[in-house]
Amino acid sequence: MTLSLAGFDHVRLPGTDGVELAAAVGGSGSPVVLLHGFPQTHLMWRHIAERLAGEHTVICPDLRGYGASDKPAATGPEVYSKRAMAADVVALAAALGHERFALVGHDRGALVAFRAGLDHPDTLTHLGLLDVVPTLDMWDVLHGVSAAVGYHLFLMAQPPGLPETMIANSADAFFGSFLDAWAGEPAAMPEPVRAAYLRACAGAVPSIVADYRASAGIDVTHDQADRDAGSQLAMPVTVVQQDWGARLGYDAAAVWQAWAPDLDHRLTRAGHFMAEEAPDEITGAIRDLLLR
Repeated sequence: MTLSLAGFDHVRLPGTDGVELAAAVGGSGSPVVLLHGFPQTHLMWRHIAERLAGEHTVICPDLRGYGASDKPAATGPEVYSKRAMAADVVALAAALGHERFALVGHDRGALVAFRAGLDHPDTLTHLGLLDVVPTLDMWDVLHGVSAAVGYHLFLMAQPPGLPETMIANSADAFFGSFLDAWAGEPAAMPEPVRAAYLRACAGAVPSIVADYRASAGIDVTHDQADRDAGSQLAMPVTVVQQDWGARLGYDAAAVWQAWAPDLDHRLTRAGHFMAEEAPDEITGAIRDLLLR
């Protein structure tokens, strides 16, 4: 069963370095690009995309290495750097005729969006980030036994070979464990959607691991260079996340304020998959962002 965003066109467009991205495009008006998280595809935006399409041109790509987008071999750390993935998104929007656009990302997509905001400040009008902290800060706040919540970050940071083999040998159990553990409202992810996510992830194990491995290497280097340079996000930023600060012992709003002077920081009672669990709440946050 192939699921798609109803009423949207499904296209393939160029990213960078010969990579093509699959994307759903619909609606009309000022452009908004929505980037999915792990272990998902653009399908996670099905509720919010429909709500926004009455006011905006909504573009929902699968990230490089995920879903129906190209999955280039990780011949070097830069291939799955968030810098390369952000450049893909900018190129895809340009191919659709949008030189400036709002960008919202969830989880891995939020890390790509964060990097796009730093690398392409004149391109992004607004930036929305769901349930992450920046990569550099993420490693700082994971410590002691509380770091067990992010065990997959450490597993996929290992050198090529073992992580890919372990995950591929139990792909449904591995990826399904996150869909179960991180869901605040399991009914928000019906079985056909869950099955679509598991199929997509099982077919993308090497590229997903490469994406995570980059976040333990080259992405940290890029973030550190921006921190050392005093770089900040120049556009209005909205962050919506679970209360990870209370759970892991840090001030989440302060972490984001250091990067984003024009910040609206919100906590949600929804689970990690908030775009599916609380689409009205997240759509409202996006609409508020776009009015700033």
